Amino acid sequence: MQRAISTHLFANHRMTVALLDRILHSGVSDVEIFCARQHFDYRNHNQIEELGHWFRDSEMKVHSMHAPMFNDDCWGRSGPQAVLSITERSKTKRIAATDEIRRALEVADLIPFRYLIQHIGAGEEEFEPEGQDAAFASLDELCVFASQLGVQVLVENIPNGYSTADRLNSFLGVTHLPVNFCFDTGHAHMGAGVEAEFQRMQARIRSTHVHDNDGADDSHLFPKVSEGGTIDWEKTMALLRTCPDQTPLLLELREDASMEKPLEQARRSFEELESL
Repeated sequence: MQRAISTHLFANHRMTVALLDRILHSGVSDVEIFCARQHFDYRNHNQIEELGHWFRDSEMKVHSMHAPMFNDDCWGRSGPQAVLSITERSKTKRIAATDEIRRALEVADLIPFRYLIQHIGAGEEEFEPEGQDAAFASLDELCVFASQLGVQVLVENIPNGYSTADRLNSFLGVTHLPVNFCFDTGHAHMGAGVEAEFQRMQARIRSTHVHDNDGADDSHLFPKVSEGGTIDWEKTMALLRTCPDQTPLLLELREDASMEKPLEQARRSFEELESL
């Protein structure tokens, strides 16, 4: 599987061409840009233009972009109004959230990417039929807008009432939206289990988020490197290798202050996983 990494690892730092150079020289061929405004400000044309020039001259490509979850630059700490959720019951707030995600999609004009990774609801949000209706309305709009930019929308399994494998399949079975899946190993491990969730999502998996945890805390640990992870990686890699050839092994890791050289540790994760 092709090596890719999410810039989520550096989400508390501004994304610069120097950072991208470091990622490229670590042996990674593709990236997923994580939309957090303190890191990558999809509203900042100067930053977008600078990075766009770098990507045009680089061997590294943008595989995907993770849709913003907050509209501020401090992980939503500015207040509840900063949370972007497509399950928002208030039509005004839902439209505002969808419009913010559309702003991020517009980046594809200068930095082409294949997939937009989108959450349905916030973490631990409970299922409500009205929320599902809101998600359908938002995703319907986003899919049309994305297709005009050559982008496909993927929804991700996350630990909430809308995004288990069964709920996602049911949602797409009812709505018939042109949407596929990003399979997240860590989130599956916190739910019904990696194997069970993978088998239910397999037919629609087009990308991955690969990370480890203890089954309870969404800690985005480095597979086979960080302590505390409990995923069975031999079984998981056997499953992931059944995905289509273009599906990357995409690490979505969290910064660990104790690690001096996280990209070297990410390379170790790739090597360990590939050797299984």
